[in-house]
Amino acid sequence: MKIVLAEKVSPATLAIFQKEPGWNVVTADKIAPGGLPAELADADALVVRSAVQADAALLAAAPKLRIIGRAGVGVDNIDANEATRRGIVVMNTPGANAVAVAELTLGLMISMCRAIPRANAALHVGKWEKKSLQGSELRGKTLGIVGLGRIGLEVARRAKAFGMNLLGYDPFVAPVIARENGVTLVPIDEIFSSSDFLSLHVGLTPQTEGLINKTSLAIMKKGIRIVNCARGELIVDEALAEAIKSGHVAGAALDVFRHEPLKDSPYFELENVLLSPHIAGSTDEAQEAIGIQLANQVRDYLKLGVVQNAVNVASLSEEEYAEVSPYIEMAARLGQFLSHAIGSSETGGNIESIALTYNGRLAQLKTDLIRNAAISGVLAGSDGINRINAASVAADRGIRLQEDKREHVSGGTGAVLRLALHSAKGDSTATATVLHGHSPRLLSYDGIDVEAELTGTLVVIRNQDVPGVIGRIGTILGEAKLNIANFALGRSTRLPGSQALAVVQLDVPAEAQPALQQALAELRKVESITSVHIVELGKL
Repeated sequence: MKIVLAEKVSPATLAIFQKEPGWNVVTADKIAPGGLPAELADADALVVRSAVQADAALLAAAPKLRIIGRAGVGVDNIDANEATRRGIVVMNTPGANAVAVAELTLGLMISMCRAIPRANAALHVGKWEKKSLQGSELRGKTLGIVGLGRIGLEVARRAKAFGMNLLGYDPFVAPVIARENGVTLVPIDEIFSSSDFLSLHVGLTPQTEGLINKTSLAIMKKGIRIVNCARGELIVDEALAEAIKSGHVAGAALDVFRHEPLKDSPYFELENVLLSPHIAGSTDEAQEAIGIQLANQVRDYLKLGVVQNAVNVASLSEEEYAEVSPYIEMAARLGQFLSHAIGSSETGGNIESIALTYNGRLAQLKTDLIRNAAISGVLAGSDGINRINAASVAADRGIRLQEDKREHVSGGTGAVLRLALHSAKGDSTATATVLHGHSPRLLSYDGIDVEAELTGTLVVIRNQDVPGVIGRIGTILGEAKLNIANFALGRSTRLPGSQALAVVQLDVPAEAQPALQQALAELRKVESITSVHIVELGKL
């Protein structure tokens, strides 16, 4: 067995591989410049961090490769699709640095409260500024945590020990998990309006990008302090800088930035903003834990076939994968489509259960990946989710999973997936299939039959079934110069109030985003329209 460690690892990581009898372990310092492809010619496993680009060209040089291990979370430097095509498992190590990030979060909060950096700087130049360094305590303050994944919960546990009151927002965590950790789940606007401190721990999605903006900042309690150790893109920098200058926001501590390394920023001139160069996970213990976790995962896969924290596909034969793959993609897109209702007025609560019903031919296939793809689509706004770990992540978060298979169904479509989300305040359901072997299609949404492509930018509109609505939608979108690629309609007199549904597929180039947002605002003003949501599914 040959293991190629293409980047430097800790001694403890190396030791795990070296303990295996007969294993040939090649370390980074033994690889000549430009010699990695040659080393991979007979390699079984490749371990990388972030510098090595495991692209299609490199993988072509590795005909025996069975696994790529990434020491860290992000896999942008690995061509996972090419790896999947070649039957190579790609694994990462989510959560291994959760404690490190949580500790820095609390450290930044304390530093803001007690002005530690300013006190240190003053004393280093001989200034005794004790009177001007009057601080405040964390005890009794309210901390709002946006995102209750591994890191968010670690922050909650530590903040609780400081005597803080904890509010949380995460539609993808069951209420029981929040309660067990002393967190009260509230709507996002209440997080903003009630928190003395705000800490961000969510991934970057179309829904979370620019979460902290002029509008959300205006809602926040005067004197709030904001910590971001998650993603720089969550914050509109100019809006936060202005809020700090005005005194509405008392301070901020930022470890991540939209563009890194940070070379020009509106924060540079602001004394009450603490800046650190993306070091939240950079502790000796975290890096050691990441390396050890990955080494154990790679070893267990090579010796036992156990797949842990994979980011591509589970084990299927080539024939099985060829048949199931269109339904995997369909399920992921159906989950993403349905996820827009989570936490909205339509369902109105944190998700408690996910139910999947496989009809017709689907019931005869291996459905684990279909299930996980649907769950990962539903939980796409949650950090660290993928199509291998989706079911276990859902279970960790207290979300119940239900599956049913019905091989014999009436009707013309041979393979239909029904997906249902349940919360304390309501249910939301949708069905979909695959047409022509590759085209995922929505068939119904919350009891209304409507056929629409599950691709691209979709605007989902609910309205009262009255004359004039379709024309008004077309006029607003036309005035915004947004091209309608497809317009699917459905109606149901079975539902209270004779509701109707439109799923509008738009062509939206990057420069048209402002026009799209304005059009959505105008649609929401139409009296007979009850809700408007945008769903970004990307191109096939």
